[in-house]
Formats: sequence, C-alpha cells, structure tokens
Amino acid sequence: MQPVHLWIRSESRETERRAPVVPVDVPLLLDAGFEVTVEESRQRVFPIEEYAAAGALVADEGSWTSAPHDAYVLGIKELPDAPDSLHHQHIYFAHAFKGQDDARETLERFRRGGGRLLDIEYLVDENDRRVVAFGHWAGYVGAALGVLHLAGTLTAPLAPMAKHELDEELKRAGKAGVDQLLALVTGARGRSGRGAQQALMTAGLPTTRWDRQETQDLHKLVLLGHDLLVNCVVTRTPTTPFVERADLDHERRLKVLADVTCDVTGPTNMLPVNTEITTWEEPVRRLHDGTPVPGNPPLEVIAIDNLPSLLPREASEGFSADLTPHLLGLADEGGPSAPWRAAGRAFDEAIDALEEPAS
Repeated sequence: MQPVHLWIRSESRETERRAPVVPVDVPLLLDAGFEVTVEESRQRVFPIEEYAAAGALVADEGSWTSAPHDAYVLGIKELPDAPDSLHHQHIYFAHAFKGQDDARETLERFRRGGGRLLDIEYLVDENDRRVVAFGHWAGYVGAALGVLHLAGTLTAPLAPMAKHELDEELKRAGKAGVDQLLALVTGARGRSGRGAQQALMTAGLPTTRWDRQETQDLHKLVLLGHDLLVNCVVTRTPTTPFVERADLDHERRLKVLADVTCDVTGPTNMLPVNTEITTWEEPVRRLHDGTPVPGNPPLEVIAIDNLPSLLPREASEGFSADLTPHLLGLADEGGPSAPWRAAGRAFDEAIDALEEPAS
C-alpha cells in the first residue's frame, strides 16, 4: 500500500497562527508510514525548525499547488483565491456546505479540478457527533473578549497571547466590577460552551447555562435579562433564533453578543440580527443604539471567525492531539476510516446540490 502523503500548508489569512498538527505529533505520523511535508510560514506559532527536527520535509510557503497529486493538503482556514480549480484532496474548515457566502464558488473550484474537500467540521462518528474541533478554545476566547469589552479593557487590534496572560486580564476585569454582571451561555454542554464557562468562571461572572431543552423552550425575556450572551449553538436545522431585529426594541439588559459559532451568513444563524463577522482590527460592532425603550443600553457584537488563533499554541496543541489519531485513519487497509467517509459523503452531497435547480 502506498504511504499516505500529508502536506501541511501555510495559511493565507495573516491573523491565522494555528497549526493543524504540531511538531510533537509529527513522529506519530512518520512511525505509521506517512510522509509529512510542512510548508514554511511567516506567522505559524511553531517555527519550521521544530517540524524539521521532528522529521518532516520542508517546502516553500504556498507550494501546495505543486504537491503530488495524491497528497492530502491539510490546513485550518480558507484557501487563497488562486488557483481557480483544485485537484488535490483538501482537509480544512471550509464552511461551504450550508449555503454560506462564497460556498458555491469554493465548491466550483473543486468540481472544476476534480479535487475533493474533506471539511473538518464534517468528521463525525456513527452518532453524527464531531470527533475533532477547536470548540473549547473558541468558547474560551469568545467569552473572554465579551467580558473584557464589558469591562472597557478590550483594545484593538487584537493580538495573540498566552492563556495565563488572558486569565490575568479576566481576573482584573472581575475585580473591577464585571462580576456584578450576568452572562448566558447557549450550547452550554458542548465543547465551546464548556470553554466559555471556564473563562466566565475565571472572571467571576454569574452564569446561566442553556442547552438543548432551554433552546427548544426559548424564553426571550429571560435571555434579554442578561448583560452578555455567549452563543455556542451549532445547528443544521432551522430553529427559533435567539436574538432577532424585532427583539432589539424590547426592554432589555443585554449589551454584548459574543457569537462563538459565527455562522453569520448561514441559513441557520441563531443571531440573525448580525450577518457580518468582526475582525482582529475591529473586534466589536454596534448593532443598536439602545432606543427607543428608555434605559435600553446599546447592543454590540463580537463575531470573530478564528477566535482560537488568539491562543494559538494552546489551541493547536489540543486540536493536534485530537486530529492526529484520525489522520492515521486515512491509511486504514479497507480505505479511510468512518469519519473521513462521512466527510466525503457531505462533500458529494454538496456537489450534487450544485446541480439542483433553484426552487
């Protein structure tokens, strides 16, 4: 059986410092007979020298377009705009299977080149549960940014830091009075929800935890009675949204939406009051000025779609530890393991949907 060639590409997004596989996990792949190539990167938190020392081959930044045809090209976020056709099998978070902005364009690139997209979001087990995600650190950072904004200490542009530095900022915010505010975490039992709760506990905020039942029995007045909403709900089916435009003119305490899920252009966006991401340069955007109900505060949103990259080392280490065992499943004797087959089916269904006439 021909060895699996894994090609870890550089990231095109300047603020993306994470790595899908960290240097310490490279020997696990090599020992299993994989060939591992890692591109140089100007921003990756792990120096290329650490990958070379671990036994990986080193390639120029952006050279994945010339990788062997049978290589799996592995990354985190979106590909650069060129080339316009893709012939490799790519593994990354593409967010292209639920009708998001640019989804058709992304899928067309694969269809033109005959390549395949194995979206990490669709690596699921037999119970349709995701087997790997950055969720914990997305929730942690998203909640932390919401706390710091309420405390008036969130400064832009944002910059990566170590967890102990962020924790110190959260503790200072709590001592400065943020611990008198109320937070609500939706999707509280998931990876992101648990991460969000840890950040809120570090700051000392009283926290309400909603999961599936509370989401189904949505009580808008209770939701609007919190200062901070940390949204960690991911859904593929239409569900009553948490905050809609009509809710903004109701009497409310709600000041900040920290949208960890960040499905801002998808049809199942749980916060349709917001349809745009925010950025490291401008992390907060005003949604409502707080009128007309007297006493209503302004409402602002934080919707950054690569939150874990603000804690790039911790996020990468945890993700790599989860992903690497599944990467080994690409070399199973009977073909790729079940999560990869599930991701492949999701891609095939998305490609087939391109052929369906618009309703």
